[in-house]
Amino acid sequence: MNLLPAFLTEPQGGVVPPSGPTAWLTTATAAAMAFLAVFALALSIASGRLADRWASALDRSATVRISAPEGQMDLQTAAVLEVLATTPGIASARALDQSEQQKLLEPWFGPDLPLGDLPLPQLVEITEGPEGYDRQSLRLRLTGEAPGAVLDDHTRWRAPLADAAARLRALAYTCVLLIGGAMAAMITLATRAALAANAQVIKVLRLVGAKDTFIARAFVRRFTLRAAAGAALGTAFGMEAIYLLPAQDAAGGFLTGLGFQGAGWLLPLLLPPLAALVAFIATRTAAMANLRRLP
Repeated sequence: MNLLPAFLTEPQGGVVPPSGPTAWLTTATAAAMAFLAVFALALSIASGRLADRWASALDRSATVRISAPEGQMDLQTAAVLEVLATTPGIASARALDQSEQQKLLEPWFGPDLPLGDLPLPQLVEITEGPEGYDRQSLRLRLTGEAPGAVLDDHTRWRAPLADAAARLRALAYTCVLLIGGAMAAMITLATRAALAANAQVIKVLRLVGAKDTFIARAFVRRFTLRAAAGAALGTAFGMEAIYLLPAQDAAGGFLTGLGFQGAGWLLPLLLPPLAALVAFIATRTAAMANLRRLP
């Protein structure tokens, strides 16, 4: 059984001469657009996945920052740990030691920061249980037991990261739409050029009784197949380029998760059919509109 659409298998394409440079321009442009679309999808999906991972890492954690005179720091730290141990919804709590706090500051101040000479606050790491805890009640208890303790539940960090993930996904779809629009515009111009170049052939076809729909199918078939072939080629090169990107170890962690994962590799395979659909709609619309204007 032939599953291809009729316009792909009918012999209308032979009734018009080859379109010359316009046909090859369609193939090259479709390939370039598909290549860019693959990278747009890979980069935005990876960025969104990274933002989601950061947000989820902060979702069940919180920090208590204790600022107190040197003689009261240990007492207030012990009071904070006692309050946290008796708070429902907190799975665990522990005070960070000096080496752990130094590691947190290394990216900004380097490894040789003299922590002993700086009045840094004491940090207490909190891990939230699945049932959660009452943040307002905990803040009031901490204020009563340790006046220098401040609860940071990472809300101000989670919200921007979640928003960034949503915006990056929206950016991916916007990029694909823009690429599709640019390809449609290019194919429309190429179709008009091909129709203008074959104006005499079209007149002869009309004289022998050919209808505009028959003539339009010839151009639709040619440009649709060219766009599909070019998009398939660009998608293949794009996927290979994504696959050959440096691994996490070689990239020093900066490119963590870049690219597609698992079933995500099937997503770029939708680009050639979408490119063919865009080419079909653009070519048919342009062909019918131009054939009506031709004498």
